[in-house]
Amino acid sequence: MKGRAMQADLIVTNAKVLTMDAGRPRAEAVAIRAGRVQAVGTAAGMAALAGPETRVIDAGGRTVLPGFVESHLHLVLGGAELTQLQLGGLHGLDNLKAAFAAYAEKHPEAPVLLAQGAEYGILAHPVTRHDLDAVIADRPIAMMAPDHHTVWANTAALQAAGLLHGAEMPHGHVVVMGADGLASGELREFEAFGPVLALGGEAHLQLGIATGGEPEPWPSAAQREADKRKVAAGLAHCAAHGITSMVNMDGNRYTCALLAEMEAEGRLTARVKVPFHMKPHMELAELDRAEALRADYHSDMLRAGFVKMFMDGVIDSRTAYMINDYPGAPGERGAPLFPPAQFDAICIEADRRGLQIAVHAIGDGAVRQTINGYEAALRANGRPDARHRIEHIELIDRADVPRLGALGITASVQPPHPPGVMDFPLEPTMTVGFAPQRRRDAYLWRTLKDHGAPVAYASDWPVTDVSVLRGLQGALTRAPYEGAADERLSLMETLHAYTAGGAWAAHIEDLCGTLRPGLGGDLVVIDGDIEAIPPERLGQTAIALTICAGKVTYQGGILPL
Repeated sequence: MKGRAMQADLIVTNAKVLTMDAGRPRAEAVAIRAGRVQAVGTAAGMAALAGPETRVIDAGGRTVLPGFVESHLHLVLGGAELTQLQLGGLHGLDNLKAAFAAYAEKHPEAPVLLAQGAEYGILAHPVTRHDLDAVIADRPIAMMAPDHHTVWANTAALQAAGLLHGAEMPHGHVVVMGADGLASGELREFEAFGPVLALGGEAHLQLGIATGGEPEPWPSAAQREADKRKVAAGLAHCAAHGITSMVNMDGNRYTCALLAEMEAEGRLTARVKVPFHMKPHMELAELDRAEALRADYHSDMLRAGFVKMFMDGVIDSRTAYMINDYPGAPGERGAPLFPPAQFDAICIEADRRGLQIAVHAIGDGAVRQTINGYEAALRANGRPDARHRIEHIELIDRADVPRLGALGITASVQPPHPPGVMDFPLEPTMTVGFAPQRRRDAYLWRTLKDHGAPVAYASDWPVTDVSVLRGLQGALTRAPYEGAADERLSLMETLHAYTAGGAWAAHIEDLCGTLRPGLGGDLVVIDGDIEAIPPERLGQTAIALTICAGKVTYQGGILPL
C-alpha cells in the first residue's frame, strides 16, 4: 500500500490540461494534495499517486485550466445586487413601468426599489425624475447605469435622500439640477447617489469605494452575518463561472474583516485581494491604513497591500477626462479627480512604502496623468517590479502607448466593455465619447501588448456579466471599429490574461494562475475542448467543475463525481 504521505487527495485525469506554465504547457492529469498542486503530468503518472482515499475525477477529455483570475470586480456589491431588479436590455417607458411594477409587488416593504443595468439610452431622451415618477410616484425608486457611475431617481427618492433641492458635493460628484431649480433626477458618481442607495440600508457596503471610510458604528454580529450572506452569494456566482481568485476593487477594513471571518468559518471559496481606497480629500498619512491592511491580512486566501484610486469617471456621462473636447461639446473634456502634483505625491509615497497602485482611468487624459504619476514614482524610488496598474484604458493617445511597457505598467482591461462587443450597445457611447478619427485609439489591447505592456483581463462585475467564457468569446470575436485595427489577442494569449497574467498583475503568482507543483490547487474544467470550440460559441459553453485550494466550489452536474 502506498504511504499516505504520497497519496493525492484529488486527481483530475483524462483531460486536456492547459497549464499556462511555459515549462510544461500541456498535460493529461493534475494531482492535488493538502490544497496544493502535487503533480502535473500523464494520466498514468498521476494514477501512481492514487490511493484508497483519493478522489479521482475523469474529465472525459475536457479542457482543464488554472482557475480563472478575475482581475477587476466588485464582490460585495455584486453579491448584494443579485436580488435587485435587473434592467439589462430593457428599453421604453412602458417596459420600465411593467418591470418596476412586478418588482414592487414582490417587495412591498422595501424602503427603496433599486434597479441595475439601466442603459443610458433606456428612454429616447435623457432620463429625469419626472420619467421615473411616471413609473412609480408614491415609493422611492432608482435605477443605476451599467457602469455604476450614474443613478437616476424619482422625486420620492430624491426627497427621502435629501437631494431634491441639490447638495454640495466633492469635485467630480454631481447632483444635476433642472431648470425648475430642483434636482433633475440624474446623480453622477458615488457621493452624489450614495444617499439614495443608503435608503436601502446598505450604505456601509458602499463606503470603501465611495469615501474610503469605515462603518461607524461597526456593524453588529447580526449585520455582519447578513452581509456575509451577500458575499457568499457573490462567491457562489463567481465559482459557477470558474473563478477561483479575484481582485476586489471596492473595499476597506470592513470588507477584509468580513472575508477574514468567512475564511475562519470555511466559507471563503475564492482567493480575494482587497484595496485601500485613496480619495482626493485624504492626506498622505492615510496610507498608514493601507500598510496596516497589508500587515493584518496576508493569508493564501485573503490579501491586501494595494491602493485604488479613481482618476476620472465614464464616457457616457462625460466625466471621463479627455485630452480633447468631447464630440459636439466644445470646451467639455471632463476633469481629473486628483490634481497632478497631488497624484504624483501619492504615487511616490505609496510606491516608497511598497504598495501596489491601481487607478481607474478611462479617458486619454486620465490615462496620461496616471502614467505620469507612475513615472514619477519610478524616478523617485527605482522599483521596476512594482506592477502598478491602469484599470480600463478605454481611450489612449498614441504617444502614450509605449510608455506602459517601458514603465512596466499593467493594462488591466475588460473584454465585455467595448460597445458592441457584448452587452453594451454602440450608442450612445460611440457618439458621446469617440470622434470618428479617435476610434482607432479605443480599447487597444493588442497594440498595448505588442508594445510590451502586461495584460490582465476581467469583467468589472457587476458592471458587466462575470462570465469568463462570455468574456472570452467577446475578446475573440470583437470586430474592429471603422478605421481601426484588429485589437484581439489570440486564444492562448487571452487565456493567459485570464489566468497567469492576472495572477502576475496582482502579485499572487506564488499562489495561482498556473498549474504546477507547489502552487494552489485551483482549476476549472471546461465542458469541451476549448481549442476546438468555435469562438462564437464559447459563451454558451458550460463550466463543468471549479476547484479552489483543493476543494470543489462548483459542480455543473456534467461530470460523474
